[in-house]
Amino acid sequence: MPTFEVAGAELAVALSDEGGHPVVQLHGLTSSRARDRVLNLDLGRGLSGTRLLRYDARGHGRSTGRKVSEDYRWPNLAEDLLRLLDRWFPGEPVHGVGPSMGAATLLHAASREPDRFTGLTLMVPPTAWETRPDQAAIYRTAAALIESDGVEAFHAATRGSTPPPATVGAPETWPDVADALLPSLLRGAAISDLPAPESVARIDVPTTILAWVDDPGHPLSTAESLAELLPNATLTVARTPGEVEAWPEVLRQDVDRRG
Repeated sequence: MPTFEVAGAELAVALSDEGGHPVVQLHGLTSSRARDRVLNLDLGRGLSGTRLLRYDARGHGRSTGRKVSEDYRWPNLAEDLLRLLDRWFPGEPVHGVGPSMGAATLLHAASREPDRFTGLTLMVPPTAWETRPDQAAIYRTAAALIESDGVEAFHAATRGSTPPPATVGAPETWPDVADALLPSLLRGAAISDLPAPESVARIDVPTTILAWVDDPGHPLSTAESLAELLPNATLTVARTPGEVEAWPEVLRQDVDRRG
């Protein structure tokens, strides 16, 4: 499996080349390509006839990383993404898709280089702006718990939480991150936020926002704010697992329209 070197990490990358429009797929915090497949968030499985680039973000999955919190700030992850696109799809605008941290990374990249993207499919956007400080505190507390009591204590603290209705029945999974790196990843997320609203409002890229309800870490308020700010956005809200099952088809239609 090919890797791509960035400052402080080697990214594990996989390209499914069936010709056609280039698509890049990202994942969420503490997840990976493999874990997103288990969580039913691998929307790229519904694509055919595209060049689909999937990769594990630094410190996640099969990618390496350092114990440096700043490495995992979303603007830094956006820099990794843009470098990947320059390597695999030089000079070509791509369609970007990803959940949570992946959606945030795409927004940071698009705010810097909007011409790099023909469209975005943003899944379950994370807390942002006024809701971010409380989530950041949760991440800092979790990082401290891992350092003091170990990863098992972190797992125990999160076990049994009520899942969003749209994910009921999903298998239980754990972070696809090396134990030693997990505190740094969480602290990097704690010092991250979406681009400023005025920057988001300048991203004139066709965007589909896919959200679900009753998830404090991915509140509907963020998705609604993005739908209002982005000049060319639509919002779809899932309340059942069956509605999430339709998301790969949404991505396929997005790519077909914008490819």
